[in-house]
Amino acid sequence: MLPARTDFQALKARFTATAAALRPGREPLFPTAIAAIDALLGGGIPCGSLLILEGYGSAGCRSIAAALLAQATRRGLGAVIDGSELYPPSLEAAGVRLDRLLIVPATTPVGMARAADLLLRSRTARVVVMAAARLRAAVWSRLAGLAQKAGAVLVVLASRTIAELCAVATICLSCRIERSVMHGTRGLWSVFSGFELQAELRKYKFRNSLTPFVVMGVSNVRLCPSF
Repeated sequence: MLPARTDFQALKARFTATAAALRPGREPLFPTAIAAIDALLGGGIPCGSLLILEGYGSAGCRSIAAALLAQATRRGLGAVIDGSELYPPSLEAAGVRLDRLLIVPATTPVGMARAADLLLRSRTARVVVMAAARLRAAVWSRLAGLAQKAGAVLVVLASRTIAELCAVATICLSCRIERSVMHGTRGLWSVFSGFELQAELRKYKFRNSLTPFVVMGVSNVRLCPSF
């Protein structure tokens, strides 16, 4: 157990040193580089935010997360807490610099929370992406606070609404695929090239169970699939 811990500490020290050299000045907004999404958000995601990308299946959420990682790795580091579903070539095709991407394997809720905690405390990554996990409200609140202190964007991919998570989120984008985009002749020779999705900017309020959220804005986006 000791050698693994030693290796991890050495890896952490290396990324911390690299991040210090690459870290730019703190900015108020972090753009996604997806024009329709940035317009919906008023220019980008506020740095220090917990962002929920909510949608059944992938629903375009992973493509938005990949766009954020691409932006992060252009001038600094990004991180993904991976539950063994990551496909790096797709991230690279989306513009992510893999040499500036920290991939932390974690498959249990506790492991994912610990990984996010460590990454945010170290302030090595400008964007940290993780899947939603069954965590207590206090844990989500702590992670949101750490993201704010670090000036990072913590991106949580959720397939459904989680009250404990939505209660502390800065932004929630609910995504739904409207249609697939095909190129070429219909039928056997057509090629899937992406999809159009509808993104809703939501603000949750759980005191009234009849209207758990209000829609602050809606945008239609065309995206290519990613990891």
